[in-house]
Amino acid sequence: MTGRAGVGGLSLGLCLLLAACVPGDLPDAGGPAPGMVKAATTQDRFEQWLLPSPDKGYLMRARIVRPPGEGPFPLAVINHGSEQDPSRRKRAQQAEFQSLTDWFLKRGYVVVLPERPGHGGGGRYLENQGGCENADYVGSANGAADSIAAAVDFMRKQDFVEPTGTVVAGHSAGALGSLAYAARAPAGLRAVVNFSGGRGGHHLNRPLNNCAPERLVAAASDFGRTSRVPTLWIYAENDSYFPPQLSAAMAEAFRSAGGRVDYVLLPPIGSEGHFVIVGDAWASRLQGFLSSLP
Repeated sequence: MTGRAGVGGLSLGLCLLLAACVPGDLPDAGGPAPGMVKAATTQDRFEQWLLPSPDKGYLMRARIVRPPGEGPFPLAVINHGSEQDPSRRKRAQQAEFQSLTDWFLKRGYVVVLPERPGHGGGGRYLENQGGCENADYVGSANGAADSIAAAVDFMRKQDFVEPTGTVVAGHSAGALGSLAYAARAPAGLRAVVNFSGGRGGHHLNRPLNNCAPERLVAAASDFGRTSRVPTLWIYAENDSYFPPQLSAAMAEAFRSAGGRVDYVLLPPIGSEGHFVIVGDAWASRLQGFLSSLP
């Protein structure tokens, strides 16, 4: 997204629905080694970790929640949206995605929510798409994919995480980054779930006004050429950032290039369908999708 809600990200007001405030008192990311820095408490069910990132010398914050037991458990990595505006990115809160986190947790997944560099906790922004006319959606999505890969690779080394069966999900710019990650054909990846994926929505603060939509469709085609894992794409009819005509064109471009797509267009969700990830309107579709996989 561009405009008030940023590029492929979340409005600050909506962060109250999708995230919980985390005090900015974690250790300096440049100092400690990667790993857990705070165990979960009754007030905050998430453990706080610092993970390696593609920004050399910077460790990205991550929220992690585990099911009961010793494991090992399959891994679910959920990736937040983004903001092209630096001031909005700086004020971003750590994502929680409560409904989706709980859905995976109840099914025995370790859930990891990394905060990519340039958002909230600091670091260099690695996802700049550039100007509208020549928006580089492939490059910006690959910047996000670099952070996703760093999080996945580190977590798979933990003794409570299975090295295979990983599901990577994302919202908006985080979803496009998840598709870019899938395009790398990483070992151990089982599936990708795309919630309202894209970048460049609300150009000039106007709904239904995407920045260079043809370049977004071309990016989807680019990722589809080398992606071979099943992907589930979930959009809503009233998504004013990536409306049905655009999201369907992206899915078809991905499929035509060789990617595996299950495209779902849900009825209108609330006042803004871009935030379909809130709530559980997607739950039965996600259950059916994952149940159909080997």
